[in-house]
Amino acid sequence: MGLFFWTVVVIVSIFILSGLKVVNQYQRGVVLTLGRFTGIRQPGLRVIIPIFQKMTRIDVRTNTIDIPKQEVITKDNVTVNVDAVVYFRVVDAAKAVLETTNFIYASSQFAQAALRDVTGNIELDSLLGKRDEVSTSIKEIVDTQTEKWGIDVESVKIQNIELPTDMKRAMAKQAEAERERRAVIITAEGEKSAAQAVADAAAMLTKIPGGISIRTLQTLEKIAVEPSQKTVFVLPADLTDTVSRVLKK
Repeated sequence: MGLFFWTVVVIVSIFILSGLKVVNQYQRGVVLTLGRFTGIRQPGLRVIIPIFQKMTRIDVRTNTIDIPKQEVITKDNVTVNVDAVVYFRVVDAAKAVLETTNFIYASSQFAQAALRDVTGNIELDSLLGKRDEVSTSIKEIVDTQTEKWGIDVESVKIQNIELPTDMKRAMAKQAEAERERRAVIITAEGEKSAAQAVADAAAMLTKIPGGISIRTLQTLEKIAVEPSQKTVFVLPADLTDTVSRVLKK
């Protein structure tokens, strides 16, 4: 009798303890009673009826899905490999359990399809230069579908865009040609500015009597740095007139 009693006590204790469940702060417990949804358990120590009830814990923190590299042909027929990451969180734990067998896997597969669809309908330049807009388009498509599963897609970020080797070389040559073009333009603008400055200085010197002559003498002084150096030059007429006027005075 004593052995039977303690056996019953142990069995009842195990039965009761098996019904005690701890739901963490970042979780929600979805309870099914005899296969039917009967409620959500909030964080804390919760009790369910073993055998008759089953509780599934769902993490409601922000989670990530890595979208593996996808081979995509862009609108202008360029083959690229694109991967991305999806940030999402569960906002309705009941739907996450009841509406899909595996909400993470389902969201991942749909995000892959959306990534291929969106990137396949734009040109390469837009894909490279408008990543944020492409990411937003993918987010809107995925968010519309996953909302049925109680999932809120917070953001989608395109990580890497891998181009073919020949395309990389072509883009490098294009970038080099663009840099050379800019260098030529900058050089031409510098020469234009210098020429304008010289023209302005010349115009100013012509307004001053003997200004050009004085400038000529200064130039001769700079180039005749060696005593043995011979320099042949032609004196301008205004310089001769200026010297004559000075001598007469």
